[in-house]
Amino acid sequence: MLASFEGAEPFASPPSAGIFGWGSDADDPPTMELQARADAPQGDKVLHGTYNISGYGGFSHDVTFDQNPGDWSAHKGIRFWWYGQNTAPLPPGSGKRIFFEIKDGGANAEASELWNTSFTDDWEGWHLVEIPFAELNYRGDYQPVGGIDQVLNLTQMWGYAITMPVGTPGEFAIDQVEVYGKADPALKASVVTDAGVYPVKEGGTAQVKVTVATTGSTPLEEPVTVDYRTATGTAGAGDYTPVSGTFTFPAGTPSGATQVVSVVTKKDRTPEVAETIPLELTVTGAKAPSTTPQVIINAHDLPYLNPRLPVKLRVKDLLSRMTLAEKVGQMTQAERNALKSKSDIATYALGSLLSGGGSVPTPNTPAGWAAMIDTFQLNAQATRLQVPLIYGVDAVHGHNNVVGATILPHNIGMGATHDPDLSRRAGELTATEVRATGVPWDFAPCVCVVRDDRWGRSYEGISEDPALVKAMATVITGMQGKADGTELAQSNHVLATAKHYVGDGGTTYGSSTTGNYKIDQGVTEVTQQQLEAIHLDPFKTAVDLGVGSVMPSYSSVDIIGDDQGPVKMHGNAALINGVLKQRMGFDGFVISDWQAIDQLPGDYPSDIRTSINAGLDMIMVPTNYVDFIAGLTAEVTAGRVTQARVDDAVSRILTQKFKLGLFEHPYTDTSRFDQVGSAAHRTIAREAAAKSQVLLKNDGNLLPLTTTQKVYVAGSNANDLGNQMGGWSITWQGASGNTTTGTTILDGIKKNVPTATFSQDASAPTDGYDVGVVVVGEKPYAEGIGDVGNNGHTLGLTDADKATVSKVCAAMKCVVLVVSGRPQVIADQLGDIDALVASWLPGTEGDGVADVLFGKSPFSGRLPVTWPRALDQEPLNVGDAAYNPQYPFGWGLTTQAAARQQLATAQKELLHKGSRDAAALAAVVYLELALRVKDWSGPQAPGALAALGQAGKFLQKSKVDSFADDDAVVGAARWIAQDQIGQNLDEATSKLTSDAAHLALTGDLSTAISKLAAAYKLH
Repeated sequence: MLASFEGAEPFASPPSAGIFGWGSDADDPPTMELQARADAPQGDKVLHGTYNISGYGGFSHDVTFDQNPGDWSAHKGIRFWWYGQNTAPLPPGSGKRIFFEIKDGGANAEASELWNTSFTDDWEGWHLVEIPFAELNYRGDYQPVGGIDQVLNLTQMWGYAITMPVGTPGEFAIDQVEVYGKADPALKASVVTDAGVYPVKEGGTAQVKVTVATTGSTPLEEPVTVDYRTATGTAGAGDYTPVSGTFTFPAGTPSGATQVVSVVTKKDRTPEVAETIPLELTVTGAKAPSTTPQVIINAHDLPYLNPRLPVKLRVKDLLSRMTLAEKVGQMTQAERNALKSKSDIATYALGSLLSGGGSVPTPNTPAGWAAMIDTFQLNAQATRLQVPLIYGVDAVHGHNNVVGATILPHNIGMGATHDPDLSRRAGELTATEVRATGVPWDFAPCVCVVRDDRWGRSYEGISEDPALVKAMATVITGMQGKADGTELAQSNHVLATAKHYVGDGGTTYGSSTTGNYKIDQGVTEVTQQQLEAIHLDPFKTAVDLGVGSVMPSYSSVDIIGDDQGPVKMHGNAALINGVLKQRMGFDGFVISDWQAIDQLPGDYPSDIRTSINAGLDMIMVPTNYVDFIAGLTAEVTAGRVTQARVDDAVSRILTQKFKLGLFEHPYTDTSRFDQVGSAAHRTIAREAAAKSQVLLKNDGNLLPLTTTQKVYVAGSNANDLGNQMGGWSITWQGASGNTTTGTTILDGIKKNVPTATFSQDASAPTDGYDVGVVVVGEKPYAEGIGDVGNNGHTLGLTDADKATVSKVCAAMKCVVLVVSGRPQVIADQLGDIDALVASWLPGTEGDGVADVLFGKSPFSGRLPVTWPRALDQEPLNVGDAAYNPQYPFGWGLTTQAAARQQLATAQKELLHKGSRDAAALAAVVYLELALRVKDWSGPQAPGALAALGQAGKFLQKSKVDSFADDDAVVGAARWIAQDQIGQNLDEATSKLTSDAAHLALTGDLSTAISKLAAAYKLH
């Protein structure tokens, strides 16, 4: 008996055992109770519930969570009483469909493997539903830990779950859940092969290992016989030596015993495509393999397989050999969990697979990823032309799906660094770790321009200023190498994806029609000039840097004055074909976002032809790949999508596969696992975390702290690795807690001050401390789920965080760190705070945050977005006519020593590079004048500003100055101005300093410095 619902089973959520509801949003979980009923099949009570589900919803019963799992292997199946809701007889299968699943194996009930089936509610009143375990299928659309072994073992069972129908309100009642019957001995044993596909060179021998496995790894109870024979495939009679025979695993044979079948191929030296030799296995006494093993004689001696030929010729040759079905397969991307069978990769000639956010192998390690992806690639070798898969992941701030990987600050933090070289190195770090796990393609970076901080994806963007986004697009070079793609095959590079084209960061609040989203996936309402200058410009930079793929946005673009209204980007031919491919010259391929073509108006065939004709080359289906392939094939056959359009799409995809070296090296280089989370990479991430910290206020020069001070640490985000990483960390939405390996901010503080006291809610006594460090902010979220106004999200601190800030700052000098994916309105408490730091989402290396707190590195970060005074100021951006924020774009305090050091370094670099550049040498002279002013905070500061202005004029004429050189010159002027301004920011000052930050990014150093000088004079 698993449940009687008489009161012994509690309502409780993980990590407690019990019954709990779940759903896609707050009102989707069913409302449940133990209801007394006279008609209860057993006892006096049943589990009763009501529901009204818009997305998905149901309930789980974790009979146990992580202790003493059940062994159901001796039983035939599971059964329960279900109360039918139908008042009239219905044909079988026509009632509401209910999905039932069980939780098998894994570390606990919520980290198990799901096996499911469904039944339809075709009756009225109580009915006993019996589900034999043999009818359960591995759940392909979702697995909490990405699956385990795809074997229903039944020896470590945690519980079950039921998913309710969507769309109309309803109720349910269930009673007495139990396992029943005796297991069929034949179903307790299975015969498996060590692979499904066995590629060999022509003339080679395939060794097929046939293994018997039992539930619980017990010896066989009865003998198992295997008859084998080579069957008819595409290989001819002269291509191999046929084999057949029989072997028996006697009763008592230990689980794991193996026999080997050898298949010998013959060499004829004729260039040819791959040929198949099925090995049929007929099993008696056990379950047979789910698919027939295939021996593959590799394709050989064809031009497209010759790595010495130019890529264009290889693409041309391969394309000429492809059938329509093979071309359509290349344009299809499926989620790995959606595969009904791995053999579907070959059956449908799939071109690509992906892992959605949180779709990970078990174990979630580099080796686990490599084994998973290599298995998929192995199955691609069963295709006629052996075109390798291109596997993609969202590694948006490091290889963020993998436990133990190096997690960098999110893009908003990287934007705060204002360091293009660091951005490049971060890109290479990410690419190296991604490629080390067998993944050659990254759905990053986001080169969106964030124009409204209420957007739930704000932290995925680098800045509100397209000029800063363009400067930091060096991440693409780090990921891919040279713009011509000649370095893509190297182990430290992957294919990058510029996303989301175009305008996803500029949608109007309230315009989204996706679920409860408020702004994500909404409508970008802009003039043509605004579209060009703000949103399109960074994509031109990405194209110039050679980005290999581009992903359109879910959102729509509504160009004011063109009378077309909003046009979904996935169907916007003018912007994809016309602007991106033709005008910008983008020669990579365009990949859709997750199921995004389904949002286009019209039916599914219309979605397919609209998106493909608009210029999409590959569709992230991601689950309905069979229907997509059939639909696109029908559209081409009917002439609504031309063969030329298909050939162009496939040529673009194949070009990148050849550049990536996938034809020569489809499998993972397993010698590079140690790159993932390496000390060298964590050092770079620590540097990035330090440079991303923006010091907004520092009254009395409270920062940096000293290691001799008595420090009190508090706040919800001080000791929470998950919170400081944010969304897109191990899972799509991210999660609080220690979800991976890293150091929290508290860890970093304690390395400097081991005696520091930590009290999350400041409940510990606050007397006797020199300084308090309060770390507050947001919890993880992703995409529209994080939109302000959805799921309780605001741009303000929680009441608990505010209370902690108030208590600590009333008791001692205090530093407040805001760990968040966007600015948080803090005006009501700013006066009580001595030092304020925008920490953003710094990633796994909390040591980097501590480095600037304790002066091991100077604060150098600057705001990549405007920090508002109030929520109703949004959207608020640099250049707005009305601009009076709490802190302006580009604001960020540092020390005079740090600013002087950067200027001196720039002077030295320019002197070294400027031997043949008169403008650079002239700038050096004026920099010397600025540096000779001993104290930039004294009465000679205006003279230093004037000298810096002259240096800026000459640098604008120089051809040898770098971004860092220019930034140091403007940075010195910024320090002088900010020192004078202090916290006395008004609208005029904010406009001047933010405009200066923007102008500096565009290269207009002279005007930037003149605006900073004007701001100086106002105070």
